[in-house]
Amino acid sequence: MTVETITADASGTWLLGDLPVHRIGFGAMRLTGSAAFHLGTPSERERSIAVLRKAVELGVNHIDTAAFYFSSLRSANELINTALAPYPDDLVIATKVGPYRDYDGEWGTSARPDQLRGHVEENLRQLGRDHLDVVHLRRMGQDSIAEHFGALAELRTAGLIRHLGISAVQPRHLAEALDIAPVVAVQNRYAVDRPDPVDDEVLRLCGEHGIAFVPFYAVAGAAGEQGATTDHAAAVLSVARSRGVSPAQVRIAWALHQGPHVLAIPGTGDPAHLVENVAAGALRLTGDELARLDEVRAQTG
Repeated sequence: MTVETITADASGTWLLGDLPVHRIGFGAMRLTGSAAFHLGTPSERERSIAVLRKAVELGVNHIDTAAFYFSSLRSANELINTALAPYPDDLVIATKVGPYRDYDGEWGTSARPDQLRGHVEENLRQLGRDHLDVVHLRRMGQDSIAEHFGALAELRTAGLIRHLGISAVQPRHLAEALDIAPVVAVQNRYAVDRPDPVDDEVLRLCGEHGIAFVPFYAVAGAAGEQGATTDHAAAVLSVARSRGVSPAQVRIAWALHQGPHVLAIPGTGDPAHLVENVAAGALRLTGDELARLDEVRAQTG
């Protein structure tokens, strides 16, 4: 089996509520340019559309996006709508609400609870949907998420949202949300070279509750919004060389090995990188390789 023939089903499957998805998904942030938001050069539209269509051809059925994913020329939601509508029946599109960017790309004040319906409606309009499969509340530093999450729970009851998730949270925020409505996914920053005992606990709690844990910047690492890091630990490079794969594939595989409930959403605007990212779902790391990679976290911390 070659990299080009490996599809997303090699990564296994998880249920987001009642929606089955492959554990390798796709993050739409990098579709709009060489770096996230307004930080890089806008992408070529046809290339981004081709990447989306190739992702679906490779079995990707979980796409993560947001209305605030746009550059000076490109909107991730518009690209998804153009490339994939009418949408495949098994495609799950997850989005995020809470943060806000104005038309110039500048970050504005995050949404109040009473403004979240507008954020949801904007995603519906851009994606051309009558409901959103999964909506994550992205916490923007507030101490409590109860009021915001409660507002989204009301929109779920109204039929605008099918399932709810949360993002950038601590264990107490997960507990708050679960007291209000079911949570199907948690998105937190998580990478092999970014140890954080709080996120480790969130990962554990998600597994305990049967909730998907969806790490972001697992490939980007410290580079974050700028894109995939080129600063890899020696152990990551060593495993990559010995297995004949890229460091990014090792980073994705390590994330997936953190539990059957972990879903990867690596993003790219490069068709070749997309193929490699999807193929990482078939990479099974040995116990020795995992121990060496886990040591990276211990040493970094």
